[in-house]
Amino acid sequence: MVERIKVLISNRQKAVKIPSGIRLLIRRCCHAVLVEEKFRHGAEVSVSFVTNEQIRQLNQEFRNKDMPTDVLSFPLGENGVYDCNLETGAYQLGDIVISVERAIEQARMYGHSLQREIGFLTVHSMLHLLGYDHEAGGLEQVRMREKEESVLASLGLQRDASYVIDQDEI
Repeated sequence: MVERIKVLISNRQKAVKIPSGIRLLIRRCCHAVLVEEKFRHGAEVSVSFVTNEQIRQLNQEFRNKDMPTDVLSFPLGENGVYDCNLETGAYQLGDIVISVERAIEQARMYGHSLQREIGFLTVHSMLHLLGYDHEAGGLEQVRMREKEESVLASLGLQRDASYVIDQDEI
């Protein structure tokens, strides 16, 4: 059982109103990944909402890719070794940055809810913070995708879950 997870969520954009329930969903996703991975320590994660332009700048600065993306992960650990918050004893896993504009675009494109898209992006990034990588493809990519879908299904966010987004949610 996971000791405790602290998820610090900040909204660094004003382009899109964050729908109610998204912050709780992100916390549930982070916790579900740690349960799936049998992570037995307290943990801290930072999640930020940004615009397409802000994430493009970060993508350029840290990955040398001058284009917006949906999510970026900034792990603070390597090979299962993490910095520890001396006050709380929690492992500092890293930072997740989500473009809300891109999440809305992708939810529409894939025909599922914004909740499912943000849930997917959070789970995907949490797995990156824990050392998973899909960039090379192959077996690692398949393993990561299976874990993503397993966690999302445990939260009731499987692929077939969808609904129409109301204009006032955007």
